[in-house]
Amino acid sequence: MKQLLTLAVCLASLFVFSQNERIDDLTVKLAYQNQDSTKVDMSLMLIEELFAIEDYKKALLYINQTAKLSETLSYIKGLAESTYYRALVYSQRNDYYNAIDNYNKSRKYYLQLSDTLGVAKVSNSIGLIEIKRGNYAIGLKNSLSAIDIFEKQGLKGQLSSAYNNLAEAYFKTNQIDKAIDFNHKALAVRTEVNDKAGIIMSTKNIANLYSLRKEHRKAIEYYEKVLDLINPETDQAVRGEILPKLGSEYLKFKEYDKASEYLVEGLRYNRKQGNQEGILRALNAIGNLNLQKRKVRLAEIQLNEAKSIAQKTNNKVELLENYRLHIALDSTRGYFQNAFYWQNKYYDLKERLSKTDQPVFPTEVVPLDLSESKSIEEELGNFENKDKTTKKSWLNNPLITYCALAALAVLLTLLLFNFLKNKKYKDTITSQKEQLEHEQVRNEAILEQTHHLEEVNQVKDKLFSIVSHDLKDSISSIKAFLDLLKEDSISKEEFRELIPELSENANNASSLLFNLLNWSKSQMQNLEPKPELFNIQEVFHTKMALVEQKVEDKRIVLIDESQRDFVYADKSMMEIVIQNLITNAVKFSRTGDVITVSNQDVDGKSLICVEDTGVGISRENIDKLFNANKNFTTVGTKNEKGTGLGLTIAKDLVELNNGRIWVESIQNVGSKFFIELPKSAPQA
Repeated sequence: MKQLLTLAVCLASLFVFSQNERIDDLTVKLAYQNQDSTKVDMSLMLIEELFAIEDYKKALLYINQTAKLSETLSYIKGLAESTYYRALVYSQRNDYYNAIDNYNKSRKYYLQLSDTLGVAKVSNSIGLIEIKRGNYAIGLKNSLSAIDIFEKQGLKGQLSSAYNNLAEAYFKTNQIDKAIDFNHKALAVRTEVNDKAGIIMSTKNIANLYSLRKEHRKAIEYYEKVLDLINPETDQAVRGEILPKLGSEYLKFKEYDKASEYLVEGLRYNRKQGNQEGILRALNAIGNLNLQKRKVRLAEIQLNEAKSIAQKTNNKVELLENYRLHIALDSTRGYFQNAFYWQNKYYDLKERLSKTDQPVFPTEVVPLDLSESKSIEEELGNFENKDKTTKKSWLNNPLITYCALAALAVLLTLLLFNFLKNKKYKDTITSQKEQLEHEQVRNEAILEQTHHLEEVNQVKDKLFSIVSHDLKDSISSIKAFLDLLKEDSISKEEFRELIPELSENANNASSLLFNLLNWSKSQMQNLEPKPELFNIQEVFHTKMALVEQKVEDKRIVLIDESQRDFVYADKSMMEIVIQNLITNAVKFSRTGDVITVSNQDVDGKSLICVEDTGVGISRENIDKLFNANKNFTTVGTKNEKGTGLGLTIAKDLVELNNGRIWVESIQNVGSKFFIELPKSAPQA
């Protein structure tokens, strides 16, 4: 370990040495450079290096020199960059007033240059400052405008910062779902650029947010990820923070062994590091654990120590939790008067915290000095009196009157000439505009034809995929019967008994193929459905028959709760969709799982549901299911393969029939796929 630390120190020293050498080299070159834009650019490179090593004083000196030279040369880029760096320096010094002032100036320069990246960079920095100051609405607005540009240009470093800013702002404004989403986005970018510190921070934030939202299993998952990511030697503070939190999450499920393991380790680790915050958090949680296990005396000792630390460190959040646990402790022991005392302290502190935790939107108001206001009014009065006196003297001077009339005549002549010239120019512009509009109409027609051809080609590709995907079960079932006969696994008498079922499977396959080909023919022609009224229960029965063999093989329980009900849609299309959903339910169900198909009338529409108790779908994969560009597919519980296009096509078909499709799923619990379809033709 000592050798590794020595190596790390050597590498850091080498980096600092090389950086200092670069700064010295740039400083020397700058001294001999001519006073032109090249010198400005080189100076900006030097400023960037000085900012990186946090030599803000020297950086500010060069920033001022660079800005002055840029102004002399009228070099807008130099003014924009130097002003931006000045704002960064002020921001590092927590001088937010001057920082925002310089950010706004640099944004004006970037706008003159039409430099969208520069504008985004400034907006993101302003967003960060405003979020720190508590101005979350302004911070969100700036960061969101920056993100759009960063995403288009694929700027990972800036995106990481912007996503993190937004996550913090949404958290501060109690928008927990959005805070989780943007922390996930920040984590994805930081993983892509291998930003280890950023990955740890985002993972920890996600875990904290899931805990706050009471999704404790997910909180456990991400806290454990943090422990896997950190280095116990270098990330001691993070480890000391995570261990008690992870133990507390297991305590929510009364998994006392796991909770005890993490909490005891967390307490021991934080005592060793002398981390008072970590000791406090661990003591509160262990006190809670012992209280639940009825070890009242031990819980009292730990909670009293925690209370003492919370008061010393002024940690009001943990002190509030400690008061809550003291209420439970004294209630358990029957000391109700003491419990009432702790309850009063708990609600008093909770009220104070609720006031201080409210988002703050500071506004700087400068108080008016009344004496100064009077002097300003007097000055304005003097100015008005002086203005009136001047006007009277002008009116009494005939020479000025004649000059004004002459100037008016010249001005009218110029205006008339300008009007005639503008009219001619306007006519020319109108003619050109009409010509451009005509060309635009032609181009749009060509573009529309191109899009139509692309859509037809995509439908063709999808059809080839779905034919193999949806016919596979029927053909496999027929093949299984024939293989049994070929291998003499069944007698001819037994095979004769299976002939009706074999015939039914062949008929089903033939019917499905016929429907697919008819549908493909209509789609190739005009990409429009042919809706009709049909009984959805019949479609369920037909499609459930196709998977009977697989259901038996996997010993799945297939429950039919469908009812006779008519929907208005293209029957062939809906057969493809229902087939796909039932096949997928079988594919992702384990031995003994249950699949239920049902339909019901909801607000005058038919709501179809295919539900399973299978493996479920993770949160991050749900968004990929219906996305044609992702071509997302996973293997089934018995390694069944898929095309990755089934649900994409299902979505297309449902939406073509004025319906919608969605999924609700919990990993390792199961999935519910819903389809909503009209029950009658839309009124004209």
